[in-house]
Amino acid sequence: MPTELEELLGFLDAPSPQVKKAAVDIVQGLTGSEDGLQSLCSYSDVVIPALSRVLNEKKEVSEPAAEALINLSQNPEQVAKMVAVGMIKIAMDILYKQGSGITRLLVMLLVNLTQSDDGIASLLQTGDEKIQGLYLMKLVRSFCTSSTETTDDPFEHVGSILVNISKNESGRKMLLDPKRGMLKQIVRQFDSTNPLRKKGVSGTIRNCCFEAETQLENLLLISEFLWPALLLPVAGSKVYSEHDTSKMPLEIGSALSIEREPVVDPEIRVQALESIYLITLQEAGRRALWSVNGPRILQLGYEDEEDPKVMEAYEQIGSLLVHGSGTEEFSTQTSK
Repeated sequence: MPTELEELLGFLDAPSPQVKKAAVDIVQGLTGSEDGLQSLCSYSDVVIPALSRVLNEKKEVSEPAAEALINLSQNPEQVAKMVAVGMIKIAMDILYKQGSGITRLLVMLLVNLTQSDDGIASLLQTGDEKIQGLYLMKLVRSFCTSSTETTDDPFEHVGSILVNISKNESGRKMLLDPKRGMLKQIVRQFDSTNPLRKKGVSGTIRNCCFEAETQLENLLLISEFLWPALLLPVAGSKVYSEHDTSKMPLEIGSALSIEREPVVDPEIRVQALESIYLITLQEAGRRALWSVNGPRILQLGYEDEEDPKVMEAYEQIGSLLVHGSGTEEFSTQTSK
């Protein structure tokens, strides 16, 4: 005889919209508690396909179904099962279907699904050369063209997907491919006032910089956008002298010659400094940094810095520049 839970799950495919909606709502409620999640995980072979089938229905049913899947996908075992049944393809197909009312939730589901290697491979479509990278390009385009001026920014969590993807070598190489031009589009989003977007861009750049040894040329191809995104967050709050700014590209010098809002998130400052460090491990990277008067920016930024972890990241670059470049002297020794 079926248990109460088994009976409930049977109603997820009920022909009556009212009965189906009631069943989905109850399942969504169960995923909000540890005990409920545990019970549902025991029946995930039934739950996951049933919830995925209703994602395409009206918002009143698809929304709680998507929320339930997001909650279930916090469990790595459930992520593996979702990826195995093609959840990424399902989510992407619905995401780009006209009139989808659950865009934000689908993007959040993709964030969870790309925390596994199999999920990343599925999103990158690495198994099919003809369409490889198509999903990623769609998400990048949506991330870079959706409005950030309104309170509703349904694609803001794409930044977190990009961070996940760029932890994977295949993902980094795809993002760095100059023919696709994705990283250039992403870097330009660093100007956003949305902290989620800013952190996503910062983390993605940092991960991509791990390829600097073999991909430095591709990174420096976008230096017009890359150096402002990396140097401005760590430039401190001082208004720079004309003597200093005259040795910088216009987009950096003009920003530093006026009063500006500092980047308050220390994690973003650390990520920017780690990116610079990875670039300057290469001799050509060090030359590129000197060419934009980067060491002077780092020196003045260090003088304003108070966070110990961020200071340590400055010092790591300072040590590298002193010992790795004979062009000029750089120092992080201050009166602190």
